[in-house]
Amino acid sequence: MFAFLFITVSYGLANVYVFLKLRVLLEPGLPGALLLGLLILFLTLSPTLIQIYNFRGTARAASVFSHIGFLWFALLIPFVACAIVLELYNGILFYGGFLFDADLSDKLISSAHTVLIPCALSIAMTAYGYFEAKKLCIERLTVRTSKLPDGVSKIRIAQISDLHLGVLVKDQILNRVIEIIDDERPDLVVSTGDLVDGVVRHIEHYAERLKAIHPRLGKFAVLGNHEIYGGLKNTTKFIADSGFTLLRGEGTTIENVLNIAGMDFAGGEAKRINKNLPETKEWEVLSALSRDKFTLLLKHRSDIEEKSLGLFDLQLSGHTHKGQIFPISLVILFLFQYISGFTKLFKGSAIYVSRGAGTAGPPVRVFSKPEVTIIDIVPA
Repeated sequence: MFAFLFITVSYGLANVYVFLKLRVLLEPGLPGALLLGLLILFLTLSPTLIQIYNFRGTARAASVFSHIGFLWFALLIPFVACAIVLELYNGILFYGGFLFDADLSDKLISSAHTVLIPCALSIAMTAYGYFEAKKLCIERLTVRTSKLPDGVSKIRIAQISDLHLGVLVKDQILNRVIEIIDDERPDLVVSTGDLVDGVVRHIEHYAERLKAIHPRLGKFAVLGNHEIYGGLKNTTKFIADSGFTLLRGEGTTIENVLNIAGMDFAGGEAKRINKNLPETKEWEVLSALSRDKFTLLLKHRSDIEEKSLGLFDLQLSGHTHKGQIFPISLVILFLFQYISGFTKLFKGSAIYVSRGAGTAGPPVRVFSKPEVTIIDIVPA
């Protein structure tokens, strides 16, 4: 709840800040200021409209309001960040000149430019990020192990994470995901959470397309936070209809080839929303699996439990999006120890964190290209 309130208040204050900056630049009269204020208010409240139309409106209306609201959010982030940096620069010069009795006024950035520069930067970054979000790439990883059965030369795994199927992430990204899987011919497909963006009422038909994927060793999935926010009844049905076996605090051995275990998203908000989430201990699930087989652990968050080290060989996670939008990617550095890519841990365990295939909120990615991960498990 604290995180939700913090984000809501910060978002509201950011919109007020933009209104004040634009009013200084445009210098509208009272009618103009009122119109500007109403426009900013509409954009500020657009996330609420998005939820209303997601649950009750048509797919087209939900898509329109989602594009308006989330593109505004994408513009807002770099604008505010850049404007604050420029304000700090001016503040340092102003007070520095006052303290040292120096005239630095000619070095100050004008009020107009403290608005125009952030405007130009935010528009450029959002335009760039809009197209980058559509450039789904393949990331490849090879993991060597002595635990493959005799006669098995390779197990290929396709990891889909944070696809966020919804009113913004639709056919174009899904088509590319399916194309990659068809071309790479994996033995196993896994979804490490946020397969859907929450509400599934506009995307039920995509389940049939995902169900048509038939890897040799099957398809497995775990819950992400967005599946939980959207209501477990509908999202788990979508996952099942898509042909995935949902692992919720459980593990299994696939055709005597490898072990796979999956844990529910365990963030505080998830527990508050769905009090019936299982309390299974991760290390107990892993301990029940044979240690002579390669063990794959699926978790949405890239958290590592110390008691689990040595009980799994590779953890596959997502959730971070590598920040998705700069400068949020800088904030992510302080929130997560493992943000993206492959990291060797202790006791023979390792983790790979995907940047994700889709987008959460704004259909924009800046310095965080979307990915489908192809992992080859080969003999050591």
